Amino acid sequence: MIYRIFVEKKDNVQARKEAADIATLLGIAAEDFRLILRYDVEGLTESELQAAIPSVFSEPPVDNVYLETIEIGKEYKVFAVSYLTGQYDQRADSAAQCVQLLTKKARPLVKCAKVYAVKGVTDEQLAAVKKHLINPVESEEVTLLKPDTLKRETLQSADVKNVDGFVDMSDAEIAAYHKEIGFAMSAADLAFVRDYFKSEKRDPTETELKVIDTYWSDHCRHTTFATELKNVEITSENQSIGKAYHLYEDLYREINGSRPDKYPCLMDLATIAAKKLKKDGKLDNLDVSDEINACSICIDAEIDGKTEKYLVMFKNETHNHPTEIEPFGGAATCLGGAIRDPLSGRTYVYQAMRVTGASDPREKLEDTLAGKLPQRAITQRAAAGFSSYGNQIGLATGIVDEVYHEGYKAKRLETGFVVGGARRDMVYREAPKAGDVILLLGGETGRDGCGGATGSSKAHDAHSVETCGAEVQKGNPLTERKLQRLFLNREATRKIKKCNDFGAGGVSVAIGELADGLTIDLDKVPKKYEGLSGTELAISESQERMAVVVDEKDADSFIALAARENLSATPVAVVTDTGRMKMLFKGRAIVDISRDFLNTNGVKQTADAEICDRVTDWFDKRTGTDFVKETKKALSDLNVCAKKGLSETFDSTIGARSVYMPWGGRNQLTPAIAMAAKICGGETDVCTVSAYGYSPYLMETSPFVGAIYSIVASVSKVVATGARYEDIRLTLQEFFERMTSDKKVWGIPTSALLGAVYAQMGLSLGAIGGKDSMSGTFEHIHVPPTLISFALAPAKASRLISNVLKGGEKVWRLPVPKDGQYVPDFEKLKAVYREVYKNIANGNITFATVVENGGAGAAVVKSALGNGVGFGFVRSADELYTECYGDLLVSLEDETAFSAEIEKEYIGIANDSGKFTCGGESVSMEEAVNAYLSPLESVFATTAPASGKAENCDFYAEKKYGNIGVKGAKPRVFIPVFPGTNCELDTERKFRLAGAETEIVVVKNRSASDIEESVQAIVRAIERANIIAFPGGFSGGDEPDGSGKFIATTFRNPFIAEQIRLLLEKRDGLILGICNGFQALVKLGLVPYGKVTELTETSPTLTFNNISRHVSTLVDVRVASDLSPWLSACKVGEVYKVPVSHGEGKFVATAAELEKMKANGQIATQYADLSGRPTMVSPFNPNGSAWAIEGVTSPDGRVLGKMGHSERTGENLYKNVEGNFDMKIFESGVKYFK
Repeated sequence: MIYRIFVEKKDNVQARKEAADIATLLGIAAEDFRLILRYDVEGLTESELQAAIPSVFSEPPVDNVYLETIEIGKEYKVFAVSYLTGQYDQRADSAAQCVQLLTKKARPLVKCAKVYAVKGVTDEQLAAVKKHLINPVESEEVTLLKPDTLKRETLQSADVKNVDGFVDMSDAEIAAYHKEIGFAMSAADLAFVRDYFKSEKRDPTETELKVIDTYWSDHCRHTTFATELKNVEITSENQSIGKAYHLYEDLYREINGSRPDKYPCLMDLATIAAKKLKKDGKLDNLDVSDEINACSICIDAEIDGKTEKYLVMFKNETHNHPTEIEPFGGAATCLGGAIRDPLSGRTYVYQAMRVTGASDPREKLEDTLAGKLPQRAITQRAAAGFSSYGNQIGLATGIVDEVYHEGYKAKRLETGFVVGGARRDMVYREAPKAGDVILLLGGETGRDGCGGATGSSKAHDAHSVETCGAEVQKGNPLTERKLQRLFLNREATRKIKKCNDFGAGGVSVAIGELADGLTIDLDKVPKKYEGLSGTELAISESQERMAVVVDEKDADSFIALAARENLSATPVAVVTDTGRMKMLFKGRAIVDISRDFLNTNGVKQTADAEICDRVTDWFDKRTGTDFVKETKKALSDLNVCAKKGLSETFDSTIGARSVYMPWGGRNQLTPAIAMAAKICGGETDVCTVSAYGYSPYLMETSPFVGAIYSIVASVSKVVATGARYEDIRLTLQEFFERMTSDKKVWGIPTSALLGAVYAQMGLSLGAIGGKDSMSGTFEHIHVPPTLISFALAPAKASRLISNVLKGGEKVWRLPVPKDGQYVPDFEKLKAVYREVYKNIANGNITFATVVENGGAGAAVVKSALGNGVGFGFVRSADELYTECYGDLLVSLEDETAFSAEIEKEYIGIANDSGKFTCGGESVSMEEAVNAYLSPLESVFATTAPASGKAENCDFYAEKKYGNIGVKGAKPRVFIPVFPGTNCELDTERKFRLAGAETEIVVVKNRSASDIEESVQAIVRAIERANIIAFPGGFSGGDEPDGSGKFIATTFRNPFIAEQIRLLLEKRDGLILGICNGFQALVKLGLVPYGKVTELTETSPTLTFNNISRHVSTLVDVRVASDLSPWLSACKVGEVYKVPVSHGEGKFVATAAELEKMKANGQIATQYADLSGRPTMVSPFNPNGSAWAIEGVTSPDGRVLGKMGHSERTGENLYKNVEGNFDMKIFESGVKYFK
């Protein structure tokens, strides 16, 4: 029987946001707009359903629930939207898992939909609303009628067909067949395939042709970059381009010689500088292996007082095409794919950067191109997808930036850059041998992502959004988090000989690349549902899967280790010595291809290139500049203005490693120019510093010069933090229009890559990795030439400085030395970098930043806004707003101690005037902030409306926590880990450093027996514990439609609830819940009631932030009560800086409950403004919590729940924001038992 449940929020923040977006984007102001969640559930008894409604499907304090039917007035127009069949639905999956935790039986079937009820719109307006809400790539309008069953009809997959007559086709017939099927490879490639199968004396199967098409796609094999450049003609007046090409010719002769397999091409241009620098010993820390997982260097790092060999891996990834057509899923899997590359190298990914490109997101709906989603929808949904994935998996994102150029209407730029690390001895590598077993780890296979590699390699038109849906992968960050945890286990990683992640090409590539000879049994590949064809199983790019090669004797033990992390591991292939890739389906070989043939990558393409860059005028000196007008104009430029509302959607502090916040200063308004994070694995001062460089309009004027300055800017930013210039390593991201037979089109990437070669050789810094995307064309529109440089260097966190002015600094500009055509003098530039490093190290430079778009004037103002300091400029407005991309701005304590051989120009001094002055003109601080923040406020809001009053809740306890019954030198802390928990490592670290023993229990739920086993493990762990700590995260992905439900459902189990009672009432134990843990404590009733109890309509709870998005920032938290032992190191009235990162942090309660908590001293902490007073005002109160509540306790204070991540503290963190960060909560909890 199917039960139907409707759930509607009483205060529907999400419905209001959707209505506001529709009004803004479509100009349709509905009289009323309702959003109702609909669940269809099959496989429950009525009693089980009644138990699940208030705990899984809804929350009584904030939801209205309707069973089977819901009354909606006739004046409303109603429709329902659901994911396409086969698309991953996290809400439905989490609901089913959560119900299974409740019943401890088989997992029920759940289907979700959103029901929209719109009042006061015409049929024409309703159609526009539907078009806005329904992306046909991922979702569809569904019936309002209840189905008879949710069970899928058991489909038998068809046998794979042979392509009869293929080997007998003529070239003309091959060309016609190529067009009919829509292959990504060329017709010449297909003819080459025909000739191969002629030699095999058989026709191919359909699967073989799809696998070859995937293997040879531009995405997988870089066929455009591998096209031979027969003739390169230079017609540019920029003399350095000719010099650069002659340099390349010399490098080609030295590195490639007369090797027959080498020829001039874009790939050779992209890699040759690093090969030369490596040969010359200038890239001496490269970690070289047969595995190509990511850029990899080996450094010496002191961790926990011991110097060890340490691997640092970094990688950039794009998902431009998928994000263009399905922004949320495309951007989410961009990050997921980027993470899995270093993860497959057995490193833990600890920091990310996101750099994207779009056209103006404020454009009117009528300006949207036919066949395209609106720019606003793409950029907002993509941000939601990328941030959702990173926030759930537990990855700190240190830089979030978006560049704007009208060319990105052709195709969006969606780039993720990640950094990971591990002790070198965590990694074991060995060449696979015959008999080795290949295990498929993680997720199951479905139709999502079929053809993604080939789809992203094609040109697209107005119909692409309607026909490319199956090509978009769907992310499942909770599964990838489990993979991360498994790869932290040395016992597991040392069994892995070789590893590959499932990205483009699915099984055919991920497993196919692991060894020359393979037999893959597709029937053993775990499936999301039945009916998948052999071709779909071979090429599906379903996410969160890894392929690992292990010795046959290690297979069972590895599978057991995976099971401990709630992960499946399935043997699907064996290594052979045949030199052929064979795939079996239904017992038949549907793929049997020679490795030598696959490795040809098809027919070698050829092209000519003409480089006709004009001499750039980007750096020409401005004249007649009005300081006031230009300051406001520059700050309001889309490529200068604040992306703060965008950036704060991304968790920036998880891991307790972030050396910089994305936004610095007291006001958190100065954007960081680089990100830095301590390496993982223990207590250390070693960190990595990363930055990017790219200016679209500069590069548009000259791809050659623009590429040079991409590299220069990225290096300048890393140097400006205090890292050593010589330690920098690069990786490049290329994105260009689709190549044609026009040699001038080929000249664009050729010119850019020549610029990159010239800069790398000039600076003696190599790009040791990269990623190309060569399909940036939509009909007749092209993306701007895009070459992004990512720079990374190891450094010491304690030695880094920030780009935030504090007041009193004398600022100097250090220009990039240039010739008359604006090409840098690299020898002089290297001298600048070395001098800056020396002066930062000796303390002469305490502030440094780098000029980006908008000139030195904009750079100074941005650095001043963070602390609200004024600045007196001594240079003219013409000089201040002349573009000088890549120049450094530094403060000098003693200008005479800085080398006189380095050109420097005095800019002015920071002051406390509260304004920016130049030549008698001034711009007030308020005007500057408004110009800087307002341009994108309608797209990415930074504040939300506030209501209510923040009450004074100060409470001084007369009696505190008495004599406890259980004391010990090392109290034991139990930390449960649910699917989606991601703060357990940070929490465990803080308790361990405070002197406690810790026990982590991973809750397993792959089967009913797993759940029962987990319940028993939790019971035993609580029996042994003095403290239960519920860490933060996204248990169940904060689904279904609410946070903490996985945890609360599990801990309501009678056996577990009884152990909690005994811990609190008989053993005087403590309980702590932070963020997601706080949400669980509230839903259990442990706060504010001090015991597990059922929620009622009047119970306090936590719900969605007023701003209707995730919020990650630093907030001021004021201590309001000293009742709790957790706050014994704090005093009432003290204010602490605390990281927050949540989407559901708004504490709501009835007036009676609030007054009761206040009287009891249970309101522990409150959000405060910059003066230290409790406040309701956004952004100081980041979620709109009643009475500014940040944390509450049980009546006796021994249970504490708080939203702020007090576990995210450590030395030399958040160096660009001053404050007192450590509330000593963990030390206080441990001290309680002594």
